[in-house]
Amino acid sequence: MKNIILILIMSISIIGCVAPEKKDGLEWSKLPNLPDKIGFAGSFAGVANGALIVAGGANFPDGGAPWTGSKKAWTDQVFILTAENSNWITSEKLPLKLGYGASVNWKNSLIILGGSNENGHQKQVYKLNYKEGKLELKNLPDLPNMIANTCAILLNDVLYVMGGITTADAKTTSNNFWALDLSDKNANWQTLPSWPGKSRMLSVAGTDEKAIYLLSGVELINGQRHYLKDGFKYVPQKGWEQIPDLPSAVAAAPSPAYFTANKLMVFGGDDGVLAPKGAELKENHPGFSKQILAYDLSKNNWNNVEAIATNKKEDAAKNPNASIWAPVTTTLTLWNGNIVLPGGEVRPATRTPNVLIAKTAKN
Repeated sequence: MKNIILILIMSISIIGCVAPEKKDGLEWSKLPNLPDKIGFAGSFAGVANGALIVAGGANFPDGGAPWTGSKKAWTDQVFILTAENSNWITSEKLPLKLGYGASVNWKNSLIILGGSNENGHQKQVYKLNYKEGKLELKNLPDLPNMIANTCAILLNDVLYVMGGITTADAKTTSNNFWALDLSDKNANWQTLPSWPGKSRMLSVAGTDEKAIYLLSGVELINGQRHYLKDGFKYVPQKGWEQIPDLPSAVAAAPSPAYFTANKLMVFGGDDGVLAPKGAELKENHPGFSKQILAYDLSKNNWNNVEAIATNKKEDAAKNPNASIWAPVTTTLTLWNGNIVLPGGEVRPATRTPNVLIAKTAKN
């Protein structure tokens, strides 16, 4: 009898120790680093014909920062990975240097839109495909206006674009809500009624395959950032409604949110707490949030479900860009059913070449 009780106690202890690591069934690791020692923020990312594509973005090529006099530079480089254990293909480029737009997967192609470069904000939309070792690019209808720091989501072949800024020196954010039916070759962009809230940029988009969501972001008032915690849901033919506020702001978190088990999950983001001290902290900034927030659609509430589990501490000690920090200003995409977060910023002005992958329990 004593042995049975001891076994039960040990079993309960083991379950109690293991459960937090397996919560929500995500196992984090890394894909091969992007072949750039600095890495990029604001890259487009997605999948085309089974290949993972990371394109464009910007960095400080000398590894510096604005406060050291370094100048941001955009890239037209495209990185392509055909398998987890393969090397990145670097032979392809975008038609222009570009970053800080939005991207979505549609059928066998990757669609990228908007963004900015040294010459200003852009409104082009491109459909990228990858066939027989070559990148194919096709123009889609231009956006109604130039836009960057925007977010986009796809629902039933309709591409939705929400918020952003129209110029690099904009003092206010936009409340644009545009839609394009990708299944209609003759379709043009439609301007739809905006959400019943503040204008914003750097928001997270999401979908539960029935509705789309707009989460958090930053409002500019006279050029000053105001971090937002609100969220909105849009159902086609019905319109917008507000959902409960997030526990904290998640500005510039990887977008779109990940939908699973009737939950929308948001990875990390900038909560704005240290934003006023950015100029003072500089390279001593501790990094952005590693929390994972989940919106439970059935319960209509938010929970902090876990943290982004990243590399070991000894790895971080060897590499200041190690993925012990969670990235912002990057795209979340699904590749073979797994979550991929390529590059991004791990603290203000500091990029990373790391490519995080979170494998779900079923994979």
